[in-house]
Amino acid sequence: MSTPRFLTLPPGVRPISIDTAAGTFAALEALPVSGVPERWPALMVPGLTGSKEDFISVLQTLAQSGRRVIAVDMRGQFETSGPEDPAAYTCAALGNDVDLLAQTVRRDEPLHLVGHSFGGLVTREAVIDGRTKFASYTLMSSGPGAIIGPRERFGRAMLTELPEFGMEHLWHHRMEPEALAAGVPDEIVAFLRKRLFSNSPTGMATMTRQVLSAPDRCDDLAQVGVATLVLYGEHDDGWPPHLQAEMAHRLDAECVVVPGAAHSPAVEAPETTAAALIRFWNAAEARLLS
Repeated sequence: MSTPRFLTLPPGVRPISIDTAAGTFAALEALPVSGVPERWPALMVPGLTGSKEDFISVLQTLAQSGRRVIAVDMRGQFETSGPEDPAAYTCAALGNDVDLLAQTVRRDEPLHLVGHSFGGLVTREAVIDGRTKFASYTLMSSGPGAIIGPRERFGRAMLTELPEFGMEHLWHHRMEPEALAAGVPDEIVAFLRKRLFSNSPTGMATMTRQVLSAPDRCDDLAQVGVATLVLYGEHDDGWPPHLQAEMAHRLDAECVVVPGAAHSPAVEAPETTAAALIRFWNAAEARLLS
């Protein structure tokens, strides 16, 4: 569970709604505090139990590099509503949402795309389908296929418990104890509870099945030829670091290991993560403009 360290929006960051053919998406928009965006925009997509707030710590820094940066809630996630139809929450369906969001956000400019954890499995669908030409693509703490290890076990337990016991059980027996054991402040714990209970149960269950069964699509992604960055924490407890490093090699992608971070480098090491993204984005723009 990605846990923001704070919720107060920094200068230049504001909540917005983005209207698309697939519906309206809740988002956070970050703009330079002074001046106008001169570089290409970026779209950031969170993980399964996360939300747009997972990127709060990096949004201002990223925007100050001279670009508009958008972080979204996926369909059925926190402040974005979604239907009670499992078909709406497959990687392919959510990837279509990313295409529509990208085409709205980009405003005729190339767009940088970032997917965190399960958001990486979703965003790669949009990259592979080729309907949107991205300036660059970043897989943040994501992997080549189905998740393994401790988070796989958590996902399988959630699939067993959620239909029978509901969100209350998931919160009181898993997520709240984890947050309290980590010393998370009360106001952040309250936010985590509100976020969980705002999610579509159908969406959570379907997305969990997707992350547990996702196929390896590295070969398909490699054929697209978009500049790709694989970024993860050195202590990642999602997809193992060695598996993400191997994925970077298969994709001929740049690879950045964030010291001291685990599965949520944008939260755990925001300045290091933001600096790596800015450098990667600037280099991608320089290559495409040369």
